[in-house]
Amino acid sequence: MENMFIIDTIAQWVFVLCLAYYGMTNLQWYNYSFKRVFFMHHKRLWHLYYFIVPVIVYVGAFFIPTPVGDYILIALSVLYFLSIIVWSIKLDKKLNFTPRVVKFFIIFFIFMLLNESLCFLLDIDSGLLDLMPLVFASVISRIYERVLLNRYIVLAKEKLDIMSRLIIIGVTGSYGKTSIKNFLAQILKEKYRIYATPRSVNTYTGIIADINQNLDYTTEIYIVEAGARLKGDIAIISHFLNPHYAVIGEVGEQHLEYFKNLDNIIETKFELLQSTRLKKAFVFKDNPIPKHLDTKLQKKIVPFPEHVRNVEADLSGTKFELCIKNEWYSFETMVLGRFNVTNLSAAIYMGVELGLRIEDIQRAVKRIEPIPHRLNKIEINQKLIIDDGFNGNLKGMKEAIRLASLYEGRKIIVTPGIVESTKEANIELARAIDGVFDIAIITGELNAKILSSHIQRTQKIILKDKAMLEDMLKSCSQPRDLVLFSNDAPSYI
Repeated sequence: MENMFIIDTIAQWVFVLCLAYYGMTNLQWYNYSFKRVFFMHHKRLWHLYYFIVPVIVYVGAFFIPTPVGDYILIALSVLYFLSIIVWSIKLDKKLNFTPRVVKFFIIFFIFMLLNESLCFLLDIDSGLLDLMPLVFASVISRIYERVLLNRYIVLAKEKLDIMSRLIIIGVTGSYGKTSIKNFLAQILKEKYRIYATPRSVNTYTGIIADINQNLDYTTEIYIVEAGARLKGDIAIISHFLNPHYAVIGEVGEQHLEYFKNLDNIIETKFELLQSTRLKKAFVFKDNPIPKHLDTKLQKKIVPFPEHVRNVEADLSGTKFELCIKNEWYSFETMVLGRFNVTNLSAAIYMGVELGLRIEDIQRAVKRIEPIPHRLNKIEINQKLIIDDGFNGNLKGMKEAIRLASLYEGRKIIVTPGIVESTKEANIELARAIDGVFDIAIITGELNAKILSSHIQRTQKIILKDKAMLEDMLKSCSQPRDLVLFSNDAPSYI
């Protein structure tokens, strides 16, 4: 009897720990937003398999007389533990044990011990009560993180106040904002000490942490990428940073499932202009201007690129001419993609605004290094690889396909399609693929049906498990093939 009690207790702990691991993994994917995890998850059936059904069976086991209920509980815990292990192994974006996650599990274990101790002292079955530490840990952890964030906000604000001469440039847009940020950094470093938010750090909390941990006091220009999933996300960044300059790249139907319509996306991106010390805003020339935008703000808008001509974009690089202050200047770069002429023009205009000489800008543009996973050209194992894994919009993906079409050998594309976009956009992408590639490897299930039904000529391979991708490429590719990795999506999408 005592042995059965110990086994039951271990089974309960294992079950609740697995629930905590599953929940925290999903929260980390969706920026710790319960709303997004519950209502905007890309694979909601996972919640049924790995949360709802296990919890129902777990609760039900305590209403079944012993020893049958005990055996069900033990069997459930073993099966659930094994299923979570298999699920986790297949993930390409596993739980990252950041300080926040570690703190959550410490709080969780403290509450589990308290719960077991109280139940033992009061001679109460801890079964159903073992679910409560998960709830308490979530609430306490969230309160603690909020208190901590408020402290970090104060510290970051004090740091920016001390750096009174710091020039802040905010960058946003639906497409190309990371590229614009990196182009700005590589051009402006010709004259200034530059620091730009790393990788794709673009949320309010991420920016606060970046300021406290990484922004050096000797920095002269801070370039900040601002991203959003909901209206108001960029406004809070703008109000905090009060950038001197704003750059708004191309705005389109990206993350439409969050914003519902294009008007909401446009209004959100233009929240960057809410800075009280804004001098100029460089805005992509084809972006609609929100109707309610203040007249004073509209006068600060400078469209880009005003005039471009003689664009040559192929697999060797990009050349173009840009009109600056009524004069034409030639630029060339190793960066691939016709659309990058637009992104580069924003950085060039900003360089001119901040006093760089044209010849210095031309030299900087010429030696700009391609941004990782954005039309990176790599030659390996007698194959030409174009890594465009971080490019997830229709325009950019079609440009990568156009560049691939210039290659004379066999061509293979690896893509999940367009994530967080429309059915029509994926149909257009499928048709573009069908006209160029010999083999299309479709990864994931999200857009597999749409792409497969509209790719007719090209040989199709649907790969649900990306772990098999390397073996698949080895078996279907040949020397001198071109392989385009077009967009990427983690397995939870």
